[in-house]
Amino acid sequence: MRILYLDCDTLRPDHLSCYGYPRDTSPNIDEIASQGVRFTNYYASDAPCLPSRCALMHSLFGILTGVVGHGGTAADLRLEGASRGFASSLARAPWVKRLQDAGYYTVTVSPFAERHGAWWFYNGFCEMINTGKRGHERADEVAPYALDWLERNARKDNWFLHVNFWDPHTPYRTPVEYGNPFEDVSPPSWHTDEILEKNRQHYGAHSALDTVGFPWEVSERIKREGRIPLEIKSQTDYKRWIDGYDTGIHYMDYYIGQILETLDRQGVLDDTAIIVSSDHGENQGELNVYGDHQTADYITNRVPLIIRWPGVTPGGVVQDALLYNIDFAPTLMELVGGEASREWEGISFLDAIRGEPFEGREYLVVSQCAWTCQRAVRWRDYICIRTYHEGLRDYPPVMLFDVSMDPHETNDLASSMPHIVNEGLALLEKWTAEKMLHSRYKEDPLWTVIREGGPFHTRGCAERYCQYLRENGRELHARDIEIRSSARNDGRQ
Repeated sequence: MRILYLDCDTLRPDHLSCYGYPRDTSPNIDEIASQGVRFTNYYASDAPCLPSRCALMHSLFGILTGVVGHGGTAADLRLEGASRGFASSLARAPWVKRLQDAGYYTVTVSPFAERHGAWWFYNGFCEMINTGKRGHERADEVAPYALDWLERNARKDNWFLHVNFWDPHTPYRTPVEYGNPFEDVSPPSWHTDEILEKNRQHYGAHSALDTVGFPWEVSERIKREGRIPLEIKSQTDYKRWIDGYDTGIHYMDYYIGQILETLDRQGVLDDTAIIVSSDHGENQGELNVYGDHQTADYITNRVPLIIRWPGVTPGGVVQDALLYNIDFAPTLMELVGGEASREWEGISFLDAIRGEPFEGREYLVVSQCAWTCQRAVRWRDYICIRTYHEGLRDYPPVMLFDVSMDPHETNDLASSMPHIVNEGLALLEKWTAEKMLHSRYKEDPLWTVIREGGPFHTRGCAERYCQYLRENGRELHARDIEIRSSARNDGRQ
């Protein structure tokens, strides 16, 4: 079997046409979905980029690998210490290594390991092609490497090719000459004037008032290229913003089409398994985050999963079971007849891939420790988000949303539904206790992040951000940050 894994960074499922998005963003991905199985409740256990791919590759939650953030101790796999053998247990665990052991020639086209200093990512790959721009590549800079490899190797058997696209990731950098496929198409209707005005009352990097991050991070290139506004003042600004994201998806999808055409020309398309997924989503105004992935919520942690596997998947099937990305590893091993690791925490969902009924998990716990320190419980119709460190935002300690009715998380139900909040927090406490009981390490890495100064991307930025806020007439926002910081230092939060 030939296997193509399309790893589309920062791709949220509800901006794909095959997931019901009214804009025609993804004709080639849609074609793959029409021939396979589409999963609607598939979540990154740990977000964003680095924790997500670490969990995916090792089929282990971040609370056990230790990788839950983007910097500090919690950005590295934990050392085994005296018990380490000739190779560490985690070195034997990644599913790419298991795939190699099952007789596959494994190849990655990705700069991910260099971007995050995550050299474990290469474990199990026979060929590593670094596209060289540390995640700032466009699809036209990634696809040629994959196309060249396929021209030389597509007709061979038992290969696995991982291709990592980055176009949906901010700053949206589709070439201006590509145009705007959505110039005459309305933006998503959920983002109303009322929601925009509410968001503009709050603060934070990548908020409505500071869309591109902290103001000192805005490069001249971002200002010059003009795909995205530096502030969302109106719905016109929002349309320009969302057009940038959707155009990035459309541009990436075009080059995915080039890869499919190459497979077809080589005569192997119908015999190639294709997987489409992502490391995390991208909030586009939800929780006042525009174009980033800063929360443990329905938008950031929910990712697409589309699998087309010749001879296994029926066409056009939709599965709604609750699943983690860590569940992919044992499923893949069943598909290829390989051996799963005893250390993996994922469960196989092969029955779901076959189109058969599958219940999935009773509930999920997802995390974020790069911009905020949050864990959330996703169960039934709800997501309950517990904030342990808000970074430089004004989130309350607990939020609750009914995502079946309110998928964009506009109405916090925590104060009106305390019994549901308590149910969610009880599940969170149960899950955390169980994981720490089976961990060989004493400290929960979420608390490691907090002990080392808080989320990496906001660590040490408070004073400078408060100065900026005051210089721009936002004294109340600066004062709120200082009050929250003081309360934390005093041990009151």
